[in-house]
Amino acid sequence: TLSLHDALPIYDEFNLREFFDDSIPRYAILSHTWRLDGEEVSFKDLTEGTGKKKAGYSKIQFCGEQAANDGLQYFWVDTCCIDKSSSAELSEAINSMFLWYRNAAKCYVYLADVSADGSDKLMWESAFLESRWFSRGWTLQELLAPTLVEFFSLEGKQLGDKKSLERQIYERT
Repeated sequence: TLSLHDALPIYDEFNLREFFDDSIPRYAILSHTWRLDGEEVSFKDLTEGTGKKKAGYSKIQFCGEQAANDGLQYFWVDTCCIDKSSSAELSEAINSMFLWYRNAAKCYVYLADVSADGSDKLMWESAFLESRWFSRGWTLQELLAPTLVEFFSLEGKQLGDKKSLERQIYERT
């Protein structure tokens, strides 16, 4: 099973929808670095409507808006689409991650430590090369599994994709 969000916020809220195998629609998926404990929006936060106050909510909003802009109705974010209180669901999610990234229509890499606000390419490229995203254990699968991987700054500005940033990715990895 795969739990996805509706990409278009309804009353500034996102809804979880669960899909099974053959009924999974096209969706976007978010690759990101985690914030400190308590700052990310969890499954429980989302279902109880308490996540909007958390710093991590901006990533979810970004992903939903970008998915909608790309004509995708659904998106998936690990922080709030996995019920971590269920060890069975957590185990299934960990074992399914590569497949979920591979099957995504688009993967958005949200680089919270790369600013492109009013700066030229040389400025953000330096931050891109130093981004924490490259030092995570999940980076390789999230870079290789999806066909389309697009990189975004913390402001939501598209920096490029894995093809246009191939030289920088090669240099960093």
